[in-house]
Amino acid sequence: MQGCRIVELNVLSAHLHFVIEIPPKYSVSDVVGELKQESAHWLRKKFDWLKNVYWKEDVLWSPGYFVSTVGLNEQQIIKYVKYQQAQDSGQAKLDLG
Repeated sequence: MQGCRIVELNVLSAHLHFVIEIPPKYSVSDVVGELKQESAHWLRKKFDWLKNVYWKEDVLWSPGYFVSTVGLNEQQIIKYVKYQQAQDSGQAKLDLG
């Protein structure tokens, strides 16, 4: 969407963390919806096998998301997003298999 800018992005195996600047003319939910829609479209074109996995519904992403506004601690939030994978990898893992 015009005027939106991804400041920081970290792609993990099960989810994404990112900081994005959104002009006040857009709602956060509209921007997140557009990101999910466009990225799902791109991923389905690039990875044809996704059509076989998600064949009943035209969905790829879960419907939920978490949003928080950034104020005084913008640099701290950007650092958190940038290094989230390192933080997650240090936690204990459960074997559910």
